[in-house]
Amino acid sequence: MAGSVNKVILIGRLGRDPELKYTPSGAPVCKFSLATDAVWKDKTGEPQKQTEWHNIVTWGKLAEICGEYLTKGKQVYIEGSIRSREYEDKSGNKRTVHEIIARQMTMLGSRADTERAVSERPATEPAPSERTAPPDGAPPEPEITDEDIPF
Repeated sequence: MAGSVNKVILIGRLGRDPELKYTPSGAPVCKFSLATDAVWKDKTGEPQKQTEWHNIVTWGKLAEICGEYLTKGKQVYIEGSIRSREYEDKSGNKRTVHEIIARQMTMLGSRADTERAVSERPATEPAPSERTAPPDGAPPEPEITDEDIPF
């Protein structure tokens, strides 16, 4: 049995259009925010809602797919792991950011939404119903430093 597990599964809606960029070495990286909601009734029976925002990062072919087909408001299933990284802001302060490194993305929502996205892309590309990163046995993504990230 493994000593630890770092796995995240989220279903939510994009808070903004994805940003697809390329590292200096040419590796595609795509970032977007994802909102998940918790809804419940309080002691008085009034509905309550809490929204959590998640920073999602995808790499490689999955990044290119996300950059091309996802848009603000689109509902998606994300599977990946949590990663924390530190950086220095413009004022010289150390900051920590927590990101979900997505290994799998599935577009959800109505069939009309998906058909609309498919009809707006070139006819030479396959329809992206589900895209995943390489399986666990595949070589790891290249080691990327903060200097490589173009955001």
